[in-house]
Amino acid sequence: MKKALFLTFVILAVEFAGGLLSHSLAVLADAGHVLTDVFALGLAWFAVEQAKRPADQRRSYGYQRVSILAALVNAVTLIVIVIAIAVEAVRRLGHPEPVQGGVVIVSALIATAINAYVVLGLRGHGKSLNLRAALLHVTSDIGSSAGVVVAGAIILLTGWLYIDPILSLGIAALIAYGAWGIVHETVNLLLEGTPSDINLGDVTGEIAATEHVTGVHDLHVWALSSEAMALSAHIVLEECPLGDAEHVVRDLETRLCSRFAIGHTTIQVESCHPCGEIHHGGGEHNHPHEHVVVTSSAVSPSGGRAAPPPAAGSSSRGR
Repeated sequence: MKKALFLTFVILAVEFAGGLLSHSLAVLADAGHVLTDVFALGLAWFAVEQAKRPADQRRSYGYQRVSILAALVNAVTLIVIVIAIAVEAVRRLGHPEPVQGGVVIVSALIATAINAYVVLGLRGHGKSLNLRAALLHVTSDIGSSAGVVVAGAIILLTGWLYIDPILSLGIAALIAYGAWGIVHETVNLLLEGTPSDINLGDVTGEIAATEHVTGVHDLHVWALSSEAMALSAHIVLEECPLGDAEHVVRDLETRLCSRFAIGHTTIQVESCHPCGEIHHGGGEHNHPHEHVVVTSSAVSPSGGRAAPPPAAGSSSRGR
């Protein structure tokens, strides 16, 4: 990661100098994109290091979500760059400026070669949303640099200057397409949405097919990071010994991890008093103490009926 960051600095220097010398918006646009690459790779490296920190009392799940935040910042930064490129490209369509095609080609070829080397070093991290966002930055640079080479050749051969802003708009569209996908996925994860590769129906079926399980409800699956998923659920068991119930939970943990790669599970077992009929709405308590009324026909020593026992979570301290 550190080597990739250094090489990206080299690309930035080459393309920025080349853009100024050639007066090419396409090269300057690519240099602006490379600037975000520097930021993206630095942020990705920071997020990877932060994710290694152990959980503590303030962050009981650890710091894995730093990588998701980093991916979101990277993608939003790309979209801002896209808007800036598009505005300048539209301006140049109305007032084309002379471009030095030879300098454009040399600058873009150097950038393409170095970016290809960086991409090879970042491959193999397909599950990490953070590193995917960083890789998107660098990969889109290769495509845009190749297009800049073509634009430089067209300018050298034909003198047609409109290819420069037109290509800049194409580069902007390419960047925006990839960035939007990252934004969409990171927002879903930050909103505790179900990960895109998880089908809740399949998860429910896997749980319901377990021996002794008669029902499942209040099922949630969310992502701690793009590589780590968690699940919580209430399962209703038929009458069985406590030891069998524990075996059911352990069996479910193993199968959910094996089939769906869900590594953190919290399963609440219910039998005598299942809470499946309780409405578990957002922001509401999902405990049955506000919905279950306990009455008693026992007579108190004073001759009256005994007061019902206090609800769970309430205080019964005497006066």
